[in-house]
Amino acid sequence: METALAKTPGKRQVAFLIILLLLWEAGSEAIRYSMPEETESGYLVANLEKDLGLRVGELVSREARIHHSGNKELLQLDAETGNLFVKEKPDREELCGVTEPCLLHFQLILENPVQFFQTDLQLTDINDHSPEFPHREMLLKIQESAQPGTVFPLKAAQDSDIGSNAVQNYTVSSNLHFHVVTHSRADGRKYPELVLDRALDREEQPELSLTLTAVDGGSPPRSGATTVRIEVVDINDNAPQFVQSLYEVQVPENSPVDALVLTVSAMDLDAGIHGNVVYSLFQGGEVSQPFVIDEVTGEIHLKGLFALRALDYEALQTFEFRVGATDQGLPALSSQALVRVLVLDANDNAPFVLYPLQNASVPYTELLPRAAEPGYLVTKVVAVDRDSGQNAWLSFQLLKATEPGLFTVWAHNGEVRTSRLLSERDAPKHRLLLLVKDNGDPPRSASVTLQVLVVDGFSQPYLPLPEVAPDSVQDDDLLTLYLVIALASVSSLFLLSVLLFVGVRLCRRAREASLAVCSMPEGHFPSHLVDVNGMGTLSQGYYQYEVTGDSATTDFKFLNPIIPNSLFQEP
Repeated sequence: METALAKTPGKRQVAFLIILLLLWEAGSEAIRYSMPEETESGYLVANLEKDLGLRVGELVSREARIHHSGNKELLQLDAETGNLFVKEKPDREELCGVTEPCLLHFQLILENPVQFFQTDLQLTDINDHSPEFPHREMLLKIQESAQPGTVFPLKAAQDSDIGSNAVQNYTVSSNLHFHVVTHSRADGRKYPELVLDRALDREEQPELSLTLTAVDGGSPPRSGATTVRIEVVDINDNAPQFVQSLYEVQVPENSPVDALVLTVSAMDLDAGIHGNVVYSLFQGGEVSQPFVIDEVTGEIHLKGLFALRALDYEALQTFEFRVGATDQGLPALSSQALVRVLVLDANDNAPFVLYPLQNASVPYTELLPRAAEPGYLVTKVVAVDRDSGQNAWLSFQLLKATEPGLFTVWAHNGEVRTSRLLSERDAPKHRLLLLVKDNGDPPRSASVTLQVLVVDGFSQPYLPLPEVAPDSVQDDDLLTLYLVIALASVSSLFLLSVLLFVGVRLCRRAREASLAVCSMPEGHFPSHLVDVNGMGTLSQGYYQYEVTGDSATTDFKFLNPIIPNSLFQEP
């Protein structure tokens, strides 16, 4: 109990002392000292005994001591000399932060009697901190459509120093698109802004990396840097472009349905959906195209058009159509390319025989005179092939004959000729089987059946005339003589015919007048015939003379005797 009572006055004395200190601090004028921050321990700040006007040794006799306002004892008093030393290196940024001025308050307390002296120590800033950015890298996403002059704010650097030792300026590494501008806030702090000088093009440079540097005003100046990574955001400013403006490909006509014809490809320099290309095929004209395109890969395949086939060279040899490539931007951009497909002929058609016509029931018959010379042309097989090129080259071959060795077929023109003279032992009827074959791989063929009938007494005009070299002058003279004789004969016959015709007409008129003038045969007698007595060495019934009134020629024929029926009648 006594102990508690004894402690109570002590506590009261301490509380009273504190109140006195506060009152003294509020009412007295403080002595102020100044020194740079980060001063090393042992640095002499001042001599309090001298500055306060105290006697030598008074600080010791009056038990002088330093009372710090803060928790940290930064100063130390040597009572014997009165010198005030730095006990611990002070850091202005730690003690005061951004407060300016940075003042450290402490009191000198003397006893017997109690006396207080208010003292302030001002810490001046030194450039002991470099500017620091909050992040080592900053990311900016800028659309490539941004116009020059557009401003982009950047995060400012932090500098624990104040005043001129704080950040004063910002710079950016050399580049073609941006420069940096330094602005001041109301509290004097500086912050940067990035300004666009030249339009961006993501397809040319999708990403830029700049170095932003903050520089303070200390001496020497300190700096800090960070990386500004600029990602250019794509816009749909590029249309897809085909690798080729014209695609030309050759496809065999016997290619199966769904066969790959070719693959078209288009590139879009944009990114994301702006660069996703969808392919399409334009069906133009009235002719249906036997093609289909994969909208993702650009592969063009065949589809059925001609029954079970996709292509037919004989129907259409060339296809031309356009393909398109469209991106997925908004609005969408597109381009086109021309595709030309050349159909290559395949040997899909057999030769077709035009002559002789082939009848399944009756083979074609050709006549061959028995007196035909070797090499006589019996007939010529004519055939065509709808294919082209070497697939349409035809060759002819004799497969089978009734009389081997009698006939031969020329391989390139299809002429059927005799290879020797016919003999009496040769059959009068021959059957030939010919093969017409193209030059495809594999070859296709058609057969021809031909029947040859050997005849006797074949009319002379159908036989080939021997070729005799003309005897220049002599042949011309003989020909002229024959022409003159023939003309004279025809003229004489014509004149005689006219005279006979006139005589018949006169006789008919005279008969009408008197039957005794001209005796005519009884019974029917053609009006265009006349019988003259006493003319010629034969009787009148053995001559027949025809005169055609509407022709310039006269025909004279020896015929069988004409005997009147009355001669065979009984009297």
